[in-house]
Amino acid sequence: MVRVTKNEAVLRELIQPSSEEIGIVVDEEFREVVDEKRAKEMALQVLKAEGVAKPYEVSLVFTDSETVQRLNRDYRGLDEPTDVLAFYMLAGQEADSSFVLPPDGITHLGEVIISCPQAAEQARERGQPFERELALLIIHGMLHLLGYDHEEPEEERRMKEKEKELLDKCLPC
Repeated sequence: MVRVTKNEAVLRELIQPSSEEIGIVVDEEFREVVDEKRAKEMALQVLKAEGVAKPYEVSLVFTDSETVQRLNRDYRGLDEPTDVLAFYMLAGQEADSSFVLPPDGITHLGEVIISCPQAAEQARERGQPFERELALLIIHGMLHLLGYDHEEPEEERRMKEKEKELLDKCLPC
């Protein structure tokens, strides 16, 4: 029998990557309307449904329209508002190849940035609750991080089907 001292156990925890890291950042003005626990659960549901193995790391950011429009302009060359942006870090998804990921064994998926005001406007336009629209945007952004796209009709059909499937799992009507 091998005994592990308390110091060795602490050291192992520090050295071994955690199984999952889902960072949630909510701008102060949206803390009343964004349920961080629910957002994390939805992200986990997408990762589980897509078979993403642990350990992994992803961030969800809930912010204002101006920030999202600035990021859209700076990184996509589109100076217009949008509802969600996904900045992925997985190899083979047009990520900036000059950025080198640490060899830590963690799958660094990237970051999903959501405009809360845009989500509220779209919810009003669609006649659905804000929570449902926010869930759709979380799912949409997460799917982008995992390689889904909607540039071509077949890709769009596939992505919309997956969104509906996951939305029904996360938020049954």
